[in-house]
Amino acid sequence: MTGPSEIAVGGGPLAPADVVAAARGGARVVLTAEARSALARGRARVRALAERDTPAYGISTGFGALATRHIAPDLRARLQRSLIRSHAAGSGPEVEREVVRALMLLRLRTLATGHTGVEPATADALAGLLNAGITPVVREYGSLGCSGDLAPLAHVALALMGEGEVRDAGGALLPAADALRAAGLDPVAPAAKEGLALINGTDGMLGMLVLACHDLDLLLRTADITAAMSVEALLGTDRVFAADLQELRPHPGQAAAAANMRALLAGSGIVASHRGADCTRVQDAYSLRCAPQVAGAARDTLAHARTVAERELAAAVDNPVVLADGRVESNGNFHGAPLAHVLDFLAICAADVASIAERRTDRMLDTARSHGLPAFLADDPGVDSGHMIAQYTQAAIVSELKRLAVPASVDSIPSSAMQEDHVSMGWAAARKLRRSLDGLTRVLAVELLTAARALDLRAPLAPAPATAAVRDALRARVPGPGPDRHLAPEIDAATALVADGTAVAAAASVAPLV
Repeated sequence: MTGPSEIAVGGGPLAPADVVAAARGGARVVLTAEARSALARGRARVRALAERDTPAYGISTGFGALATRHIAPDLRARLQRSLIRSHAAGSGPEVEREVVRALMLLRLRTLATGHTGVEPATADALAGLLNAGITPVVREYGSLGCSGDLAPLAHVALALMGEGEVRDAGGALLPAADALRAAGLDPVAPAAKEGLALINGTDGMLGMLVLACHDLDLLLRTADITAAMSVEALLGTDRVFAADLQELRPHPGQAAAAANMRALLAGSGIVASHRGADCTRVQDAYSLRCAPQVAGAARDTLAHARTVAERELAAAVDNPVVLADGRVESNGNFHGAPLAHVLDFLAICAADVASIAERRTDRMLDTARSHGLPAFLADDPGVDSGHMIAQYTQAAIVSELKRLAVPASVDSIPSSAMQEDHVSMGWAAARKLRRSLDGLTRVLAVELLTAARALDLRAPLAPAPATAAVRDALRARVPGPGPDRHLAPEIDAATALVADGTAVAAAASVAPLV
């Protein structure tokens, strides 16, 4: 049995929530008895192959373009150490702790299948790093997303050997040997195939995909909230979100987004104020009317990305692999294309959802289109600039998101003397997606901040209970309309409200969201 803060590794796929819990929450990991049996079986097969005269890739040969060289038995331990040292060639800024912990957990899960042929003690050592809160220093650049995330994983393997740099549980930078000693952990001496097994996986890409799916789910529900607030602020109609209209185009994501919009706008005094027969505004702008179509398309893409992630969480990615019948076979499962494609897809979604949010914000600031709101929502337009420059910030971010939406996976630069002549660039796709989601968070925060101010300026008309709850949650951190104030801290406060889920929780406390 595992405790509530422990994750059982082995015997089946990990749940995405387990990855998030280990990466962000510091949950401990425990290898199951089934994993230990699988590890023992796989290692026995590798030992048998290592004793044969017949060359076996990764066991008694070199790697990549050097795979034709047979390695003598007395050099094989050196072969594995050399592989790790030479492949720990990353450069640039440190990768975030949560990403490194995710890739460590995912590598451990693959080791636990027994298909990699490592010693059980090696899997225990990786689990020990995770449980001690020791995070190897992994650098931004170095992975081509083929043969897996070689350089990032090699930096982790280097730390297991007691070499390189790590961060301890408190975040202090120190030599790996010192951190292992302080945690009571012994360094690993990789035996036949183990160096290759520790680095030949798509775990970095997959870890970032799982985290991105978790974050984007929250952001898309937030986008429904900010869109609903903008509809109210701009005296828009809720009729276009009716279920029977949405059913004419039966995309599930669109239906979910429209359902959220209906729930969020239910009981809105602002919407009711112009619903009568004398209303001449029969059709809103696309950025209001088409909100469910855009956010819904992003939801459907997210659903596909989750399917890919769940398949990968059940995979054993290594080369070569130990099969159930005892064969050890070379393969191409380390190619990151399935991950790279959906990582790129999600960056496109982030850019599009941010783009439509920025257009709604701009409408609230323009007297020609805001239906009676003061210019830039300023207290004294001309003396005050209101939210004029907040929209500039949005526009700058959206422009950056469009650049980040250019796919990484369409690129390939051959490596290893043309042995590895087509690569996925999936690591790069994942890195830019993380920046995209940060940008989307900030764009939605500015829309939230602006729409809340506009709702206040519509008084005495009352917003819907759900959107009012979100506005009130913001007001606990940011004051209402008034003369110009230092705006950057208010944008940061709204960004935190979006990122920590407070905005969604406030709306969901009143209206059910899907």
